[in-house]
Amino acid sequence: MSHHLVEAKDVHYSYSDGTQAMCGVSFRITHGESVAVVGANGAGKSTLLQHLSGCLLPGGGTVRIGDTLLTRKTLAIVRRTVGMVFQDPDDQLFMPTVWADVAFGPINLGLPADQVRSRVEHALETVGMSHVAGRPPYRLSGGEKRAVSIATVLSMDPSILVMDEPTSNLDPRARRRLIELLGTFTHTKIIATHDLDMAMELCGRTIVLSQGRIAADGPTADILRDESILAPCGLEKPLSLQGCPICSRQKR
Repeated sequence: MSHHLVEAKDVHYSYSDGTQAMCGVSFRITHGESVAVVGANGAGKSTLLQHLSGCLLPGGGTVRIGDTLLTRKTLAIVRRTVGMVFQDPDDQLFMPTVWADVAFGPINLGLPADQVRSRVEHALETVGMSHVAGRPPYRLSGGEKRAVSIATVLSMDPSILVMDEPTSNLDPRARRRLIELLGTFTHTKIIATHDLDMAMELCGRTIVLSQGRIAADGPTADILRDESILAPCGLEKPLSLQGCPICSRQKR
């Protein structure tokens, strides 16, 4: 399924103030892969995701989504294929009601009213938010906003799901529900996150970024156990791999 392919080749990008955010990033992600993108603050995670969703265009190198090379002329095609969930749900929720927010994308695709209704109902049901369809987004909790922001993307029926820090600011129950939800998405997932335990649970592959470069790329279980990879990149092992600190002290 070539339309699920995500490929970056020698991608460079600098912001207007001269900050170099991407320094020759290259990788290839194929259909059905769940890939975590991890790194310290400022490593380039969000910048990379914005390239994959067409929010940014490379200053050098290329990004390819399926058979489509990302350019200004192909942005519409790329954005129909890639669904981007931003770190802050308020960046995606701007309509008077949840229903209107989830319907916004399908309506702009030019779908007939019955298909719009079907997509909205299915997306809200998938994230467990059918009961808030008539509410204004500002009346939702953080976890509810996160779920609805995912529904706005699912209603577009993307082949590739790209998410920026999806578990940030969620309480434990909302985090667990989100992880279970993401586990049901069978197409390609690319998740930038500081939540390394979530990465262990959801993603078979991990890309480690450091100062705009790929420091490691491989099986998640191997990378997140390797302190020689994590420590230079400002990362620590997931809590699930650190063991009990009290027990560790008692053994000394």
